Amino acid sequence: MGGLGLKGIIFAAFTLVVAGSAAQACPDYSLQAGESYRAGGGQLRSPSFFNVVAGGDNYIWNCPSIKPGTDQGAGYFTSAPDFRFFFEGMAGLQLVLSVDSQCDSALLINTASGNWYYDDDDNGNYDPRIVLTRPADGQIDIWIGTYDGQYCDATLRMETFSR
Repeated sequence: MGGLGLKGIIFAAFTLVVAGSAAQACPDYSLQAGESYRAGGGQLRSPSFFNVVAGGDNYIWNCPSIKPGTDQGAGYFTSAPDFRFFFEGMAGLQLVLSVDSQCDSALLINTASGNWYYDDDDNGNYDPRIVLTRPADGQIDIWIGTYDGQYCDATLRMETFSR
């Protein structure tokens, strides 16, 4: 008797279920964010602060569809974004996003132009920082995760500067 047999079919089905679950367990900008805001670039000339619990269950290296244009490191993030911002008036500005936390936090961003950015330690003290030098008007989704899967209190800081 040729073919897979019953054991082969069961194993193949199990593999598909596990692989399908892993693909769904990734940061996804199509999900509703924990918090949403609208802001103009000029409003962020003074820093704005947003509290969040950093962490998540999704290991970023298990997410092949996320290919950051910056650093590529480890990190655990939620599926839904922690924050969604709708920006306007960003021409001529750069946007600085940084995190202060009680643990080794990580930052993941999906921009209005569909680009992914990741950072782990550029803010010092095991905290992330990303500078978007030419942010486009539109939706930016932000995840605050942790390097090692822990959870902790964190604060996202955002501020704009002239280029």
